[in-house]
Amino acid sequence: MKKILTAIAALTFSFSAQAANEWGIEGEEKARFDAKVVDILCELTGNCPDNCGDGKRQLGLLKEDGTLVMVAKNFDPFAGGADDLAPHCGKKITADGLMITTAHMPIFAIQFTRPEGGKWKRANAFGQNWSQANGGKKAGQWFRSDATVKALIEQDGVFGIPGLEPEE
Repeated sequence: MKKILTAIAALTFSFSAQAANEWGIEGEEKARFDAKVVDILCELTGNCPDNCGDGKRQLGLLKEDGTLVMVAKNFDPFAGGADDLAPHCGKKITADGLMITTAHMPIFAIQFTRPEGGKWKRANAFGQNWSQANGGKKAGQWFRSDATVKALIEQDGVFGIPGLEPEE
């Protein structure tokens, strides 16, 4: 009986405790902390539209000590964490991922979220949302087939500066 209870406890723990995957990036450290989901622009300027900007702004995490944490999204290049954080706008969550500290700015690569009293969820909403909005295309390298990205490149060039093109 003791072995069965130990096995059940171990299995329960393995499903309830997420742990960030290391990437081998210089300055990375696994991190888990509680924070409130906030609209970064609101926190910095006081310009605070309803519902954290309704998905049109980058979201971040505000720790109890006042530290504002910038959030990047892992596995989805050029995607922020807004898709995963938006459902928790103004609420406290536990975030799990990698804190990457460089000489320029620390950034948090979010991998899992858990609302207060809720269950852990992998932070992969961007790819799912993009796929759904684009007729079920696989998100993979989404930026190569995204209509908005293509229009911006057409308008402003590859570097985002009109008239400046890469050398052949």
